[in-house]
Amino acid sequence: MPIADICSRGVIIASPDDSLRSVAELMRQHHVGSVVVTRDANGVVYPVGIITDRDIVLALVAKNVSPDAVSAGDVMSEPLETADENDEIWQVLERMRNRGVRRLPVVGLRGELIGIVSADDLLELVAEELVSLARIINREQRQEVSRRSG
Repeated sequence: MPIADICSRGVIIASPDDSLRSVAELMRQHHVGSVVVTRDANGVVYPVGIITDRDIVLALVAKNVSPDAVSAGDVMSEPLETADENDEIWQVLERMRNRGVRRLPVVGLRGELIGIVSADDLLELVAEELVSLARIINREQRQEVSRRSG
């Protein structure tokens, strides 16, 4: 299954010039733990970095810096690791594990932002598959018991 089938399409974005205060406000407003930093070129949005709530804490609180004095571009993680929309889920999971990241922006063929996938999204999918597998086993066991007693 390609990652495009499960990624979240409603990505919260910010400009590299936005202050960390505005980025933090976006996170609070949308109840998310990350914002993708993007650049717009001829109406196409390209991801260039990502900022997590942890990045904000380390950049501001730990250093006692004003959130208006630092821009998203100053703090964003780059170079940005992304997933191609056609990458298989297991490929993306492996890439996240190798890079030690919990979120990956998903890009289209031109590198345009189409979504984001998180470790939580993948965990939910795997959990659903495990439940389905457990139901198969349970049903097979019930059928076996039914055949023996019938």
